[in-house]
Amino acid sequence: MLPLRFSSKPIQLLIWTLGLVSAAQAQEQVLNIYSARHYQTDEALYSDFTKATGIRINRVDTDDAGLLARLKSEGANSPADVVLLVDAARLWKAETENLFLPIKSAVLDQRIPAHLRGKDSGTGTAWFGFSTRARIVVYNKMSVSKDDVDTYEELADPKNKGRICLRSGSHPYNLSLFGALYEHLGAERTERWLNGLVANLAREPKGGDTDQIRAAASGECSVAITNSYYLARMMRSSKPEDRATVEKLGVVFPNQQSWGTHMNIAGGAVARHAKNRDNAVRFLEYLSSPAAQVYFANGNNEWPAVPGIRASNPALEAMGNFKSETIPISAVGANLPKVQVLLDKAGLK
Repeated sequence: MLPLRFSSKPIQLLIWTLGLVSAAQAQEQVLNIYSARHYQTDEALYSDFTKATGIRINRVDTDDAGLLARLKSEGANSPADVVLLVDAARLWKAETENLFLPIKSAVLDQRIPAHLRGKDSGTGTAWFGFSTRARIVVYNKMSVSKDDVDTYEELADPKNKGRICLRSGSHPYNLSLFGALYEHLGAERTERWLNGLVANLAREPKGGDTDQIRAAASGECSVAITNSYYLARMMRSSKPEDRATVEKLGVVFPNQQSWGTHMNIAGGAVARHAKNRDNAVRFLEYLSSPAAQVYFANGNNEWPAVPGIRASNPALEAMGNFKSETIPISAVGANLPKVQVLLDKAGLK
């Protein structure tokens, strides 16, 4: 029997081809983002980053709580490189749970104001704000005078008894507001304020911010606390019922004669176990660029975090200019455990 003979050329070609595929995979630049943002305008944000850098983005979209639970369960095996969240309280909580990797970036330090980012631990900063939203007051113009609700402190005044609508006191949006008030007022005055707020509620806290806006317009209550972008959405809505709701309401940016209106943030961080760290830092720096700031802010009717950049948004322009507080947002987060104790005492759930 003649021995079998094989040409080495096909085998060499196969090895060479596999080598090219392996090299191409090794050279491909990717970025894995875990995002709690769900806005159509963000698609342009991601695609522009890929066009400019060649870095392909993979994305997991879920809510903040689900996202953080996933990060914790995955641990060191997590593929996440960048984490995008929509509240300072959540960013602070994730930092305390060691889910972020502190970074040093001259670009971000120069562009993002110090009060809109995490506290530098010495090894770097864990998170950065990229857009801002105000915690405003809306009131029924038929039954309430603006002068009665133009400060947060007045919401706890007996003159507003039975007027206030509020979502859950333990929701991060309210926790951040309460944390800011704790920073301004101290423990004793904040406790009195929370007790007064509870006494002035028109009903038990329920629903989201949009529900509070509608309740104030309908007469279920007459004063509500909401993030500014919820009202901006209704102002830009084409639905007749939304327009009718907005027509009945006045808007207050509280504390214009003192420390200014409380501001919260949407922000981002590098994940603790990021495999593509350099790409992650590059993406966060990109979010601070002028074009990205407009995309990022307009995606949810917010204001850019970088000073001097203006987003073209008719609803925000209609709300006008206002004085915003400048306390460190990281301090607001650090106050949350103390605030929670006061909430429990006040019975505000």
